Amino acid sequence: MDRNWHILRRLYDWVLHWAHTPYGVWALFILAFTESSFFPIPPDVLLIALAISIPAKSFRYALICSIGSVIGGLFGYLIGYGLMDIVGFPIINFYDMQEQYEKLRHSYEKYDVLIVFIAAFTPIPYKLITITAGAFQINIITFTIASLVGRSLRFFLVAWLIHKFGKRISKFIDKYFNILSVIFVILLIAGYVVIKKLAG
Repeated sequence: MDRNWHILRRLYDWVLHWAHTPYGVWALFILAFTESSFFPIPPDVLLIALAISIPAKSFRYALICSIGSVIGGLFGYLIGYGLMDIVGFPIINFYDMQEQYEKLRHSYEKYDVLIVFIAAFTPIPYKLITITAGAFQINIITFTIASLVGRSLRFFLVAWLIHKFGKRISKFIDKYFNILSVIFVILLIAGYVVIKKLAG
């Protein structure tokens, strides 16, 4: 757990620094894309930082984040559908999800695309769901709709909160940044625990 904590915290800080560069918007799209297929840090971190810097553009950032994430989810689906042996299993192994992989098949049979929506909206690691959805050949149309709805609701909710309470949220985050960073990393790790329990 300590090793995972330090790795995630370093990645978190690295992601956050892009908000202070001219490439923040591009970084947001790329982060949203890669997080849906293999990268561990959710794009919310950068979305929040960018939206706080310019609250008037919050919804634009949310749209960019949503588009990148849904396209990335389709890429994750493609990995599972046609590149499982070459790419998919190495990613599954990296996240130590070997035991949960087959169990997710039964979860899909029971919950179908509800799992996709839940993962798209919550801290559950979305990449693991997109890859397994492709591997188990979940209907790609319903998969895309669930991804689009779940991801958009999540990112636009963040954007709305910052657009409405921008200054107050900004002051709150500045004041409690260290504590919030710790909470965020804990939630991220908890997401992996939840998906293991869900597939258990």
